[in-house]
Amino acid sequence: MNQQEKMHLDVKWATRQRLEYIEIMAWYTGVITRSEVAEAFGISDAAATKDLKLYGQLAPNNLIYRHNVFGFVPGPDFSEVFADLTPARVLPMMAQNLAVSGGPYGNESIYGIAMEELPLPSRLPDKTVLAQIMRAIYGHNKLRVSYYSLTDRDSRQQRILEPHSLVSTGLRWHVRAYSDDTYDFRDFVLSRFVEAECLDELAESSMQYDDDWMETVVLLLAPHPELDAQKRASLLLDYGASDDRIEISVRRSLIAYLLQRLMVDTTVDHSMNPNAYQLVLLNRDEIEPFAGWAFN
Repeated sequence: MNQQEKMHLDVKWATRQRLEYIEIMAWYTGVITRSEVAEAFGISDAAATKDLKLYGQLAPNNLIYRHNVFGFVPGPDFSEVFADLTPARVLPMMAQNLAVSGGPYGNESIYGIAMEELPLPSRLPDKTVLAQIMRAIYGHNKLRVSYYSLTDRDSRQQRILEPHSLVSTGLRWHVRAYSDDTYDFRDFVLSRFVEAECLDELAESSMQYDDDWMETVVLLLAPHPELDAQKRASLLLDYGASDDRIEISVRRSLIAYLLQRLMVDTTVDHSMNPNAYQLVLLNRDEIEPFAGWAFN
């Protein structure tokens, strides 16, 4: 092991967070300054200088100092060492203004990139209810709940669940759980839990028995045939498709939510408005048995 590798392994977690921030800022904004590091983490200019010097030691030639911007810019052979620089990782961090959770930056954008998200309703339960649900998942315990259903069942009629996972559809959260009442695994909308109590009794079922959770399938999607050639080509580029179709691997239990979120035309004759439902499902016969309600 050379000296550089040893230094990399010896970096403490808090320092690593600052080095990750340095890397993200340098790559995505084109410059990182001492004052930006100091402000983002509530440290002194001297401590920020020390971090930048350490980064230079651990990632030589990644950053080059430029007097005209009073900071460091990416070198021509820049390569990430500490940060995951994929857009899927970086954009959520920027949107939430996170360098590290609980940082001292307040309402100031530590990345300097203006961002906005839709003000969607939170659709979440009380924190006491959520804590009981999460404790049951964490401890593999049974859960006694009062739950508002869209059926005629009275919410005061309690039920016993054996939850194993939380799921975000991007619009709301679900609890994936085995229902002792119906003897199957189901999804329960998190915001509809009125009361929840984590029981001392261990759950008898777990995710390994949930076939629709454990098994995955590949959705084969394509641009709606009613769109013109330019729009179809744009959609394929938008979804990063290398061929004339889009392939997405998904748990069987999540298929319907994904089809709904992507607004896929699931009709046999592709009769939905192509401007609203821009994608169609190619392997409909394979998928429909696992996502019935998405095909109604």
